[in-house]
Amino acid sequence: MNLEYFHLIDRITDLNVGERTIAVEANVPEKSTIFEGHFPGYPLMPGVLLIESMAQTSGWLLIALMKFERMPFLAAVKEAKMRTFITPGTKLDINASVLHEGDGFYMTTVKIKVDGKLTCNAQLTFKTVPFPHPDLRGHMDIVAKRIGFPLQAITNG
Repeated sequence: MNLEYFHLIDRITDLNVGERTIAVEANVPEKSTIFEGHFPGYPLMPGVLLIESMAQTSGWLLIALMKFERMPFLAAVKEAKMRTFITPGTKLDINASVLHEGDGFYMTTVKIKVDGKLTCNAQLTFKTVPFPHPDLRGHMDIVAKRIGFPLQAITNG
C-alpha cells in the first residue's frame, strides 16, 4: 500500500470474470504519515481507508467485467462493519464479488480477512461511466501493470 497516493491494492491474486470474483492482497505499511495522527502511540489503519481498499478491490473486478472500457466510481457504502483494529504491518486478504448489476450501477459484497479471520465487510454500489479523461485511463493502465491485473481475463473472458 502507498497510503499517501491512495494505492491501496498491492497485488491481484485471483480474478475470475466468469464467476465475477476477485481476490487481492494489501500490506498495511509499517510507517506512514497517516499513522502519526491516527493515533499517536497506538497507530491504526483508518476505517475509511479500509473501505477504500474494499472499493478499489471491487473497482478492479468491475473494470475487468467491463473489459477496461468504463470506470467505476463509488456511489454508496452499505452495512460496512469494522470488526477489529488493523495495525501497521498487517497483510490484508480482500475478496469481492458482484451481487447485482443494472442501469449503469453495480453492487458488490466485499470482505477483508487477516490470517483467515473476517475483520471488515461491506456492500458497495458503483456508478460506471466511460473513462472521463485519457490521463485517467493511462494512469489505470500503469496501476494495472503494477498490481498484476491479468489482461488475459478480459481478452479470454
